[in-house]
Amino acid sequence: MTYSFKYRILEILPGVSLWLTFILAFFLSFYKPLWLVYFIILFDLYWLLRITYFVTYLFISFKKHKEALTIDWFKKVKAIKDWENYYHLIIFPVYKEGREVFNTTFGALLKSTYPLDKFIIVISGEERGNPKEFEENALFIQKKYGHLFKKFIITIHPDNLPGELKGKGANGTWAAKKGVLEIDQLGIAHDRVMVSNFDFDTCIHPQYFSYLTYQYLTQTDPTRCSYQPLAFYNNNMWDAPAFARVVANSTTFWLMAELARPERLFTFSSHSMSLKALIEVGYWETNIVTEDSRIFLQCFDHYNGDYRVVPMYIPVYMDTVLGENIWGTIKNQYKQMRRWAYSAEHFPWMVSHFSKNKKIPWKKKFKYLFNQTEGQYSWGTAPILILIAGRLPFLVGAYQKETAAIFQNTPVILETLMSLAMIGVFISAIFNILFLPPKPPQYGWHRYPAMLLQWFLLPITMIAFGSWPCIDAQTRLMLGKYLGFDVTQKHRLS
Repeated sequence: MTYSFKYRILEILPGVSLWLTFILAFFLSFYKPLWLVYFIILFDLYWLLRITYFVTYLFISFKKHKEALTIDWFKKVKAIKDWENYYHLIIFPVYKEGREVFNTTFGALLKSTYPLDKFIIVISGEERGNPKEFEENALFIQKKYGHLFKKFIITIHPDNLPGELKGKGANGTWAAKKGVLEIDQLGIAHDRVMVSNFDFDTCIHPQYFSYLTYQYLTQTDPTRCSYQPLAFYNNNMWDAPAFARVVANSTTFWLMAELARPERLFTFSSHSMSLKALIEVGYWETNIVTEDSRIFLQCFDHYNGDYRVVPMYIPVYMDTVLGENIWGTIKNQYKQMRRWAYSAEHFPWMVSHFSKNKKIPWKKKFKYLFNQTEGQYSWGTAPILILIAGRLPFLVGAYQKETAAIFQNTPVILETLMSLAMIGVFISAIFNILFLPPKPPQYGWHRYPAMLLQWFLLPITMIAFGSWPCIDAQTRLMLGKYLGFDVTQKHRLS
């Protein structure tokens, strides 16, 4: 059996597990409804436990976030010897973003409490993405602000390079290599450079780079760590429709809760790491969709399990999905979630590489493989099993005049479990208000109640922008209909 055939089998398994679950649930509803009832009760209990720990860790992260905001991190950095000799390589892959995104991204960067002359900026457009407009916008920013930075590099990633998928990973790797050429000319050691690969709509908190530098300088081995900030998808929260706000906030709160559990963290979206480590593992892979989380696995494998993610409780702010109209928003939101769900492509990679690397402790292998597999499986199945499949045995059982006591009492049990689970929704609604950006003047006070009432849409968004895109992504991987990188449109109203 060839390696490629084995790898293909591993690609099939995640999608097969989803579809077998749905098929089995359907047939059990008709032939063994009582079995499915027991399963649904256990599954709902499991999800109640998950919501409980989600709420717990959300509060932990929130507390650490509030504490981090009260500290003058640059003052702490200046107390460390030799801090002046450390630099930041900041990479901005660009596709077709307009001038307003250029302005907001660099407007936030200029507010940094860390000295701008320690920043090496690489802004990298795409040859396939209107390079003339990109150059005009990039040169505008360079002329206006370029002199404030150590270096300001403008480059265009060529189209159709061999072995590349059209996406952020290929552009980011191209940009990083351009930055390394400048860094080597400046004579800066790679272990004294922190590299941040940011989505172009990323607006940093003013203390982000001060906090990052402090974390880097105080780790035992900073080159064996990635640094994951809080990700707030709320740049244009007030402009987005209700369902997009719910999806954005759900993502923010889930990632925020996960940050309190660094032993299971992967890198995600905008993040930072050591340039030395990035070079040693061969940069971001250029032929995959989810390079942001794959880079952690590359480092974990390369350093034989001696690699981890350091949580950062200072946020970066990114856009809520917003299209030019409601249908454009729905389409873009679905594609964004499908792209994130395509992290199922990590499963075959992890099994393949972990089986070869005997130096990684098996407990670490199991922990990360289980977390990845269980997360992907729950993502695709949980909303449908809880909200749809859980009703099937009662409909069929009623038709068949099922009389078992457990069968008759289960609706009350499930209703109780779901009522308890609503605590998580209530807490999310409160956190949503706490993290709202300032309200634009064109919106009245009535917009605030809407921010609370929108959470009644959660059951719909869990399926439409949770399960369905996840099933779509894993089914494509299963069938070999490999997904490309869908760039989420950046659109601003205010």
